[in-house]
Amino acid sequence: MAPYESDDAVGAAQDDTSRSGRRKAARYAVPVAVVGVAAATIGLVPALADSGDPDLPKISAQQLIEKIAKSDVQQLSGTVKVSTDLGLPDLGGLEDGLLSGAGRGGSGDGSSADPQAKLTELVSGTHTLRVAADGPDRQKLSLLERGAEYSLIHDGKDVWGYDSKSNEVYHSTAAGSGKDHRAEPPATPKDFADEALKAVDDTTSVTVDGTAQVAGRDAYKLLIQPRQSGTTVGAISIAVDAKTGMPLKFTLTPKSGGAAVLDAGFTRVSFGRPAASTFDFTPPKGAKVTEEKDGAKAREHAPKHGDTPKHGEDFAGGLKGTGGPTVLGKGWTSVVTVDTGAEGGLPTGSQGGDLGGFLGSIGEQVDGKFGKGTVFSTRLINALITDDGKVYAGAVTKEALVKAADAAK
Repeated sequence: MAPYESDDAVGAAQDDTSRSGRRKAARYAVPVAVVGVAAATIGLVPALADSGDPDLPKISAQQLIEKIAKSDVQQLSGTVKVSTDLGLPDLGGLEDGLLSGAGRGGSGDGSSADPQAKLTELVSGTHTLRVAADGPDRQKLSLLERGAEYSLIHDGKDVWGYDSKSNEVYHSTAAGSGKDHRAEPPATPKDFADEALKAVDDTTSVTVDGTAQVAGRDAYKLLIQPRQSGTTVGAISIAVDAKTGMPLKFTLTPKSGGAAVLDAGFTRVSFGRPAASTFDFTPPKGAKVTEEKDGAKAREHAPKHGDTPKHGEDFAGGLKGTGGPTVLGKGWTSVVTVDTGAEGGLPTGSQGGDLGGFLGSIGEQVDGKFGKGTVFSTRLINALITDDGKVYAGAVTKEALVKAADAAK
């Protein structure tokens, strides 16, 4: 089927979805720390090979965005496939330490079942997720590994994380339920679609690009493309279930071409109510149980239903410095900057250890009006660390980072 005609003027629905997000940088990214700089995304392999494009009634981009906004799927179960292609260099054995440090966020709990630590593993490799939801108070996500499984379960006021490999349990109890504790498993196509739509503004082209079949469901394809130069994002494609309006597949391709950086899709999905036993959990005999002491943190760990992770804010919040983060520019060329207060550039030699030596070997030295610094690059997120302790990062090119640093000088 030929693509439908473009509809770049997406009207009021577009304005509603973009207002908060256009000031955020890289909101579709999942953070991983590299010397205080988060630069990673989750990628999902294609869900199912198309079995022929379905013949569906024509729809405009504005109508399709409105359909997504009105979608209110409360019950579902399914399987999502996950892989990552950021083009990161070999971390030489440092990867586990970097990821665990970023995930735990300095909590000090050290449990392998800590959701923040475990789910950061999604930034690399290939993974299979099982997801289930039954309204605002019951959700479950299971990460299937070789001979092991990690599950994150939300049942009422309780949030459980269980790592079968280590036989460790992480438990947190929220003070309330209902609105404050509504949840659904993160890392679904809907999560990413919601964040992408927040970035839609006058710097963006939005069109309907035909139809597809995903996980046996008929879907429309929404195509989002930056109008700005200087961004590393090429295009975002969202397959939207024709019946429910729920995003079934999300694909982010870089401007440099090649494989998708982020490709999230269901391989199987059902909108029936999961069995109540799906959300039951009792710590296995002999398991080490870690209790979360901070109820507020427990709510941070719990996946949010209808409120997707604020990836740009998580990214900026992970940059510890003398002041809060600042967003420079707008739209797709936004750059997050923060002053770490640590002058002297990257740690090297005995001061930096293996990490300092590794980072020094993969970074590219640059200079400009701002002085000198080092740029670290992936296929999507780039970061500049200046010798006077400032960090600039975003889904932008190296040249755009240097320009932003020069302008901020």
